[in-house]
Order: sequence, then C-alpha cells, then structure tokens
Amino acid sequence: LSEQESNGETFFAAPDVYRKQIEKQLPASMGLLEVDTDTLFFEMLGVSTKKVAVKPRVELNLNTNYLLDGKMKISPDSIFIIGPSEEIDTIKVVRTELVQLPDLASDFSEDTNLMLASELENTFYSSYNINIKGEVARFSEKIVKLSIKKINFPKGVTVKTFPDRASVLCKAKIERLKHLAPKDFTVTADYKSIQNSESKEILLKLTKTPDGLHSAKLVEPKVEFIITRQ
Repeated sequence: LSEQESNGETFFAAPDVYRKQIEKQLPASMGLLEVDTDTLFFEMLGVSTKKVAVKPRVELNLNTNYLLDGKMKISPDSIFIIGPSEEIDTIKVVRTELVQLPDLASDFSEDTNLMLASELENTFYSSYNINIKGEVARFSEKIVKLSIKKINFPKGVTVKTFPDRASVLCKAKIERLKHLAPKDFTVTADYKSIQNSESKEILLKLTKTPDGLHSAKLVEPKVEFIITRQ
C-alpha cells in the first residue's frame, strides 16, 4: 500500500498499477493474461496496541469441607489488544465467558473464551482462549485457646478479662492443623479502646497468625473485663 495513492484514510490502486504488482510476484514461467479494469479501494485505520488484564468469571460451588487452596491461576493472565485508539483507550480489563463449577471436590482445569464486545468491530486480541485452574483441598477446623496480651495499660492498672483466654477458630488442611500451637498466635486487648468509654467489654484483636491457614478468626471478638487500680 505504500506505493498506492491515498485520500486521507482511503487508498486506491489503478488497474495498471496493481497489474504491475501482480506480475512482479509471478514466476518467470507464468504470465498474467487479464485483470479486472476496476480501481481497487482500501479503507485503512490507524491502530494501537495495549496490554490488559484478563478477569475470569467463575461460579464455584464447593462440596462441604472443601475449599479453594490458594488463588486460581489464569493463563494467560493478560493479553494484547490491537485496534483503533478510539475503541481500546477505555478498556482496562477483558472478561471471560461465565464458567460454572458445581459440587467441586477436586482440582480443576477449564478452558474458556474471552467475551467479545460487539462495539469492538475493528479490534483484535492476541489470544481468545483462556485456561482457568485451581487446587481444591479438604479442610477441617480447630479451636486454639491462648492467653490475651494486654497492651498500653498505664502503670498501676491491672485488668482481668472474662474469660481470661481467647479462642481462635482455624480452618486449614488437617495436616497443618495438627501442628498449630498457641505460640503461633497473638491476641491483644488494647487499653486505648476503652480509655474514654464506659463499656464493660473490651475489643480483642488477632494480630499474629501462622502461614498455611485458610482462615483464622476470634470466636468472641469482645470479652468482659474488670480494672483494678493500685
């Protein structure tokens, strides 16, 4: 097209011009006998390239006592889109078609397609197919009881909580639960949370948890307390 005449975004080639181009591409043993006598017109658009993230649409329905072990893996997790700037400038992510996974109790790997927006008629994707995979593991629960660490209490002030120990509900693989110990956790009661309050309960915070847990939360986020001043 660099050899053709143009009028803005439209290029055109006269019959004698494109005949010569065709003849140049033919081997010596062949000759061009006849071509159409119409002028050829080509409408061209300037394009840009942009990298965008792939966002999967997945509905997971896991069997009882089964949880997703880690994050789902998306491949590729981003693609290039090629098209006119006015079409692709506002695109931040591209989404997949909906994948429904009912009654999961094992690892999965599913292929799906990207959703193609009808308004992007001049845009192309570097990939149209996406793989979504994940690991599913059986989980159990365990309650760990531990002492409550009191912080920011002024000198001469002691506090007693009821109960005096906190319970943390942990969800993880059975093998991981076997090795949990109170020293892996820290639960605090902060004097600042009751300093200007008449409440009879103090808020507990779970400030330290070990790796390898799906979740860990306090069974009782608040406990009653009594303050003694010397």
